[in-house]
Amino acid sequence: MSLPLEGRSAIVTGAGRGLGRAEALELARLGAAVVVNDFGQPGRDGSGAASATPAEEVAAGIRAAGGRAVAHTGDVADHQQARELVELAVAEFGQLDILVNNAGILRDRMVFSMSEDEWDSVIRVHLKGHFNTTHFAAAHWRARSKAADAPVYGRIVNTSSEAFLAGSAGQPNYAAAKGGIVGLTTSTALALAKYGVTANVICPRARTRMTADVFAGFQEPAGDGAEDRLDPLAPEHVAPLVGYLASPAAAQVNGQLLVVHGGMVAVVERPRVAVKFDTKQDAFTYDELDALLTPHYADRPTGETFAAAEVLGLKHE
Repeated sequence: MSLPLEGRSAIVTGAGRGLGRAEALELARLGAAVVVNDFGQPGRDGSGAASATPAEEVAAGIRAAGGRAVAHTGDVADHQQARELVELAVAEFGQLDILVNNAGILRDRMVFSMSEDEWDSVIRVHLKGHFNTTHFAAAHWRARSKAADAPVYGRIVNTSSEAFLAGSAGQPNYAAAKGGIVGLTTSTALALAKYGVTANVICPRARTRMTADVFAGFQEPAGDGAEDRLDPLAPEHVAPLVGYLASPAAAQVNGQLLVVHGGMVAVVERPRVAVKFDTKQDAFTYDELDALLTPHYADRPTGETFAAAEVLGLKHE
């Protein structure tokens, strides 16, 4: 019996550690040949010297288990290095079928304290990094589709965050980048559907190097047999969804946002129009808007915004 991703090739960015590593291993387990990308800087804020070791160790592990993998240690936020990443996948495996964008950094600060560099660096790695790889992968699939005069196989899985959905007060750069990734994903899904490509976005929650302090209060399994139970915040809870979205089984899943962690997957609906007001004149006046909108918001719960903080309460039942 063949594996779901047998004969397919994949790129996973930020795959030297944490979520990306778990995702790369899962794609390989499902049969894909994998380009393991990681710039290898030790600091979660993108600090420290780049290192080839994280990507090479994951790639070596996949090969040792009988899979096919190569390492790429470039910076996906650099346009040319992102091009080289896609070119490497094509050169090594003949074509690219799957792109999983995961690379990112954190530089948390309240909006009134955040520096320009803290803003720019996070937007660059997350949002521009997602764009760069998507751009070159999309061009590859479009060219192949035109040459074949038929749709091809293409899957994009992007990584957003509950910080975007819930509105994380101390992460304006990160929340903005993750919101931008959702917009990039839905636009890409519509643009590439005719070529046979799907694009979806996940909001994962996991205990990794980047989130060690965030989840410090969430205990790992304890008691008898704890060593045999998976940490509810382990990245391995997220990886199977990435494998599914990368597979032929998910051909009808496109432009979707899913929250995933701890044995739970939640499909998030697109925004809905709550209420609509029409002017009774040629154009709204201040007084008319005051008469319509002020009473509408007067009865809303204090502190309620467009942010969907309730997603933070989702858990496996």
